[in-house]
Amino acid sequence: MSKKRELSLIKGNSFELHYWFDDNSHTMDAIVENRCDHEILSLIKEISNALHYEIIIETEPITNGGLRRLLKIALKIENKKATIVSAIILALLSGIIITPITTSISEVTKKIIEKAFEDSEFKELAKEKLRLEVKKLKQETDAFIQKVDSNNVIKKRRSNFYETLQSYPKVQEVSFTIQNDDGQNINEPKIVKRKKFKSFILVSDELEPTEIDNATIEIISPVLKKGKFRWMGIYNSEPIPFNMQSKEFKTLIQSGKIEFKNGSSIDCFLKIKKKIDNEGNEKIIGYDVERVNKYFENDKPVETFEGKFHRHKLEGDKKQLKMNIPDELSEAKKAKKK
Repeated sequence: MSKKRELSLIKGNSFELHYWFDDNSHTMDAIVENRCDHEILSLIKEISNALHYEIIIETEPITNGGLRRLLKIALKIENKKATIVSAIILALLSGIIITPITTSISEVTKKIIEKAFEDSEFKELAKEKLRLEVKKLKQETDAFIQKVDSNNVIKKRRSNFYETLQSYPKVQEVSFTIQNDDGQNINEPKIVKRKKFKSFILVSDELEPTEIDNATIEIISPVLKKGKFRWMGIYNSEPIPFNMQSKEFKTLIQSGKIEFKNGSSIDCFLKIKKKIDNEGNEKIIGYDVERVNKYFENDKPVETFEGKFHRHKLEGDKKQLKMNIPDELSEAKKAKKK
């Protein structure tokens, strides 16, 4: 018997996707189903990788009743912990796939996982030699849950899944159920109706930009004429094209008041724009210089008007904060005496 076949005999839990149609048929467009499967499998892989467990995913026979898809999850280890870990992975998947974008994934998944760890099989393991392993699994799971809301791969994969279903009118709702190795449901089916699909789909692939003040950019190629042309510079040892958004600085350049030489650079407020691709990976899509704080002439810094204005504003804010602190302390002391 091959090693691959031996792995398929390891006990594991199954995740059932049940597509409910607007007719009495049991068929589904193969391309739509394949795309949905791809997103679910990618979510499972992302969760298992985050928990540092190698898994295998097997397809079980499809059954009727709308259309049901069964994915069996098994670990490449042979002990009692394997079934527990697969249940945790699927519980996390369940929490993620039923949570719309306006709700914290971590809050939903935390409740589901708490119930899973209260299971009698977990309590039985806690009394045995696997106690430390179960404790480690809890820690890994908690760490994953804390970061899940900022995981772009998960957000994008979930969005792709529902976006695919949204474009296929035949599916009226989809439900998700976790089953044990005997085919019995571990939880009640989690149902998402068609009218809710949009609440899982990302409105935009653009992310919040990264803002960096006092970023240093060495100028390779400035733009000396009016128009929407991009400059070239070196930032963090990498060449970048960027948009010069500072009207003041562009005026200084175009009027000839500043001349760039080899090695000239600027100190600026840099905004790095990003988006996520179809796999959920972050991609930089642009650099904008919003404000030039200073430029350098023969290595001597020259502060711009907008740079000076910004500096004075920061200094004023700091002074105001220092003035407010004694007042706050005084109020706190008065409250304490009362």
